[in-house]
Amino acid sequence: MGDYILTFSKIKFYPLEPVMEDISMKDIAHALSLMTRANGHFAHFYSVAQHSINCFREAEYRGYTEKIQLACLLHDASESYISDITRPVKQNLPQYHQMEEKLQGMIYKKFGIDDLDQEEEQVICEIDDAMLYYEFLELMGYEIFDTTPSIITKPDFSERSFLSVEEEFLLCFHQLKVNSNEISIC
Repeated sequence: MGDYILTFSKIKFYPLEPVMEDISMKDIAHALSLMTRANGHFAHFYSVAQHSINCFREAEYRGYTEKIQLACLLHDASESYISDITRPVKQNLPQYHQMEEKLQGMIYKKFGIDDLDQEEEQVICEIDDAMLYYEFLELMGYEIFDTTPSIITKPDFSERSFLSVEEEFLLCFHQLKVNSNEISIC
């Protein structure tokens, strides 16, 4: 099969040499809706897409810009092409981290949010970590941080069908892109 993966929409995607035109929101939404968080150790199936939707909703309810909302929705999008590795392992794989950064940067650029400043990136990380904390609390009964982060939403940690999550992910994206007058999801 060579050095590419075949995506849901039948695109030959080269994860080590990505091409921006090959990035598809349909592929991202589909793949992330089928990928489990916590390496599959939660009490039930809970997808990366559902986590991303919860992060998006938190950013939306906090009144952050649509740019930050979209970045929260897409912050794990590279995982749809290169999968994910747990945090303790990832921090010891600098080459993987470089591949992930390159691909994530290209995804952000494709969807017009590649100019995030340090403060915006910090907000996204804060929301991501807060959601991680509450995921572990709800789905494992375990507090992973010493300090409880605050959130203002009531995230949906229920077990849902991947199709309903995929559809909601695309609706969230479409909502933001329509507001920005960019409708294409390909």
